[in-house]
Amino acid sequence: MTGRTAPIALLQFGTSGQLGDALVRVLGEDDRFACVALSRERADFTRPEEIERAVRDAARLDLVVNAAAYTAVDKAEEEEPLAYRINAEAVEVLARSCAARGVPLIHVSTDYVYDGAKSAPYREDDATAPLNAYGRTKLAGEEMIRRHLPAHVILRTSWIYSGHGRNFLKTMLRLGRERDEVRVVADQHGAPTSAMSLAMAIRAIARELAASPSFGTFHYADGGETSWCGFAEEIFRQAGLRARAVPIATADYPTPARRPANSRLDTAKISQTFGVRPPAWQSSLAAVLAGMKETGK
Repeated sequence: MTGRTAPIALLQFGTSGQLGDALVRVLGEDDRFACVALSRERADFTRPEEIERAVRDAARLDLVVNAAAYTAVDKAEEEEPLAYRINAEAVEVLARSCAARGVPLIHVSTDYVYDGAKSAPYREDDATAPLNAYGRTKLAGEEMIRRHLPAHVILRTSWIYSGHGRNFLKTMLRLGRERDEVRVVADQHGAPTSAMSLAMAIRAIARELAASPSFGTFHYADGGETSWCGFAEEIFRQAGLRARAVPIATADYPTPARRPANSRLDTAKISQTFGVRPPAWQSSLAAVLAGMKETGK
């Protein structure tokens, strides 16, 4: 993939989720890429044979990016076999298919592979110990990739949000308009990460891989840290809402899936390897809110 003049032929799986939507926009506007983005209708991860066929039949192919996943964290507690099929079994097929074509894969994973017991931000070589079904199935997918495809970049990220789809940001905007006070968990800590900033990081990595392949597991999250309550407070402030975020404990807001108390990710490795420097999460939030205002969302 070195010394090229033609655009990088990139195959993207997943278009309807927050990251998939952002990637379609970020890669589609960059003439250094010739991107084919496959929706679930064209490549369903519950039918892995469709994944294999898509990779096999691509006329030109330099790189595959996977933004498809089962991400319903609480529902996964009841649907772990389905989550495993999408997040692990289909990913194994994808990794094998990439290996057969001799092309690298960029795959997105999650902070939920950790148990959150560490007092400092997690590094890529820290021990994994997922607390929930979603984390277990995503970790299994990582292991499938490592087993079958050395030429991979696994990106663990945290607290994804955007102006597209259903997410914490949009829930807080709705509740902040409806209520004077909103109770929000304050003892889970991490970095809210804009799907758009993650998509731009993936684009930068894709360009670097074309010139100088560097593979392995990396962490990407927007800069800084906060709690869910702190995130809500900043959403209200930037959106000009008068609602107040009331801090509560995780125990006061029980959910089917346990969440790690510490989701902070150390991003030094991705900066050193690819020159990717995450923006402050507050700046990313401002950009997302501005985009939502522009499009009337």
